Amino acid sequence: MNVQQIVSFIAFTLLVAVITWWKLRKQDTASQQGYFLAGRSLKAPVIAASLMLTNLSTEQLVGLTGQAYRSGMSVMAWEVISAIPLIFLALIFLPRYLQRGIATIPDFIEERYDKTTRIIVDCCFLIATGICFLPIVLYSGSLAFNSMFHVTEAFGISQNAAIWAMVIVLGISGILYAVVGGMRAIAIADVINGIGLVIGGLMVPLFGLMAMGHGSLSAGIDKLTTSHSEMLNSVGGANDPVPLGAALTGLILVNTFYWCTNQGIVQRTLASKSLAEGQKGALMTAVLKMLDPLILVLPGVIAFHLFKDLPSADMAYPALINKVMPLPLVGFFSAVLFGAIISAFCGFLNSACTLFSLGIYNRIINQNASSTQLVRVGRLFGLVVAVVSVLVAPWIANAPDGLYSWMKQLNGIYNVPLVTIVIMGFFFPRIPAIAAKAALLFGIVSYIVINYLVNIHIHFLYVLFITFCINVALMLLIGWLKPRDTAFRFQDAFAVDMNPWRHTKIASLGVLFAMIGVYAGLAQFGGYPTHMLTIICYLIVAAVVVYLIYSGIRAKRAAPIVYASDVKEK
Repeated sequence: MNVQQIVSFIAFTLLVAVITWWKLRKQDTASQQGYFLAGRSLKAPVIAASLMLTNLSTEQLVGLTGQAYRSGMSVMAWEVISAIPLIFLALIFLPRYLQRGIATIPDFIEERYDKTTRIIVDCCFLIATGICFLPIVLYSGSLAFNSMFHVTEAFGISQNAAIWAMVIVLGISGILYAVVGGMRAIAIADVINGIGLVIGGLMVPLFGLMAMGHGSLSAGIDKLTTSHSEMLNSVGGANDPVPLGAALTGLILVNTFYWCTNQGIVQRTLASKSLAEGQKGALMTAVLKMLDPLILVLPGVIAFHLFKDLPSADMAYPALINKVMPLPLVGFFSAVLFGAIISAFCGFLNSACTLFSLGIYNRIINQNASSTQLVRVGRLFGLVVAVVSVLVAPWIANAPDGLYSWMKQLNGIYNVPLVTIVIMGFFFPRIPAIAAKAALLFGIVSYIVINYLVNIHIHFLYVLFITFCINVALMLLIGWLKPRDTAFRFQDAFAVDMNPWRHTKIASLGVLFAMIGVYAGLAQFGGYPTHMLTIICYLIVAAVVVYLIYSGIRAKRAAPIVYASDVKEK
């Protein structure tokens, strides 16, 4: 371990902790609204930073970079395609969620269907969080930190022992943020770490390109675009981790689950100060996702050029940081990664606390529980989930098909059935609760059978799309044979200001063409004639940006000026 590296890591980590404590010291974290939803006070920049940092944890940085090391830029589909579900969130999902004033997605499930359906969804999410997602975050984080800080060599212990030690440290740190501080502590820390993550994340490919060019950035870019330039192709082939057809079918469904119905993500937007702030936060996140090919995927391609004999593709990102980053910056970036790990861990841990406390405990165990009791039970449950995650995490080593793909396949067991019943509940008010239960059961069982028990060699994203289509048909059939007695209607709970952002649709159009432009620009390296399409897309994006800037300036000029004398007269 290097002293500069340790000092810069500790300095930035303490800075984040002190600022978070200072901002939190007079805030409400003991009440139900304050602990679980930050008092419904989050504004667009905080929402976007929190969403981005929760998403960009080490399972993304380590896992997706590892996939790019093996398969090239086409794996960016996991991130860039997220723009479409984030548009769905702003236009379709969030207005309905905030109108009802719900604290969790299962709240809506119970209201739309029934308590039993809600409990099934609660249990699916809690099991997936404690057994799958949180352990993967801890394991990938420990893998990165073991490599960057050379824990194995410094303490003379085995890699397995080092992984256990790092998992425990990360788990305890996450518990302190999530279980003690709640959603507001997570959101405040996310803003600071989010800035550091973008800066540090962009520095990695910058220094990597300089290393490829032996100190020259232009020489590195020239080598990247001429030597094995096919690695920059954005269009996935049939043998790639994300074929283009799968990206436009099953992947959109998976990302719709993640951004629109996954409690760990959606809870940020449920804490919005208003619908307009939530919509702006979702679309700002979609814009930030356009940076992900540079932060998450390009480092894998650079590592492909620099390293030819890594023992595991998942070691590409830690190896790249160790090789190209100056030692003081390794400490800073390690601190940023630490923040990203804690953000993802805390976000989903807080969501698990929310689901158990407001869902299972308050609905089944103690229906008369006070707000204070619910927060206390949520914290205790979060502690249990965190301990389970720490115990499970070290056993994830040697995951088949790479860490990232394995995680996505596991999540496929329950994510598409859940997003199916939410979407159908929105648009088909006569579909009964029995249809939701049938869709959950069929979706989970059919996916496990096809993807794990039957050897038919179909990409799991296609399997998810097929089961989605069958689930939709199944729910429509049940709704036709045995409809609800009364149609479900959304009623306003008056939880927040429901006036939408008036530029949501035009901004969504700009985000969509930005996504197409990113794809089209890189598809040229695969031999596709997309030059003109790229130009058209970016011209449309530029026009949308100019329109939004002009509208903002005009709105400020048109705003009435309030004088102190007017206030006194009132």
